[in-house]
Amino acid sequence: MGFWKKIAINSIIFIALAYLIPGFYVRGVWTAFGASIVLALVNVLVKPVLHVLSFPITLLTFGLFSFIINALMLSITSFLVGPGFQFSSFGITLLVSLLLSFVQSFIQDKRDYR
Repeated sequence: MGFWKKIAINSIIFIALAYLIPGFYVRGVWTAFGASIVLALVNVLVKPVLHVLSFPITLLTFGLFSFIINALMLSITSFLVGPGFQFSSFGITLLVSLLLSFVQSFIQDKRDYR
């Protein structure tokens, strides 16, 4: 799946989740679009380092700690984007992270598996 297609899909998912989940706030479509770009950059720059550093605990939790890392990436994104993209608690951040991953797994292009 192309970079801009992923950005657009994440933006739509952010808007939908902000509508459905109390405690998750997105100011508008352009804020969601900007947050999607920031999340992509954070995932490229920060996430690999955290995965390497947290490998032992990820191994001990049979990979479940990776969900915490994904929620941390959203927290960093929220901090960088500012007040237009907020979570009321880390629990809400974790829930949004789980739902984001879940929806992305269904939308993922089938050509990625060839």
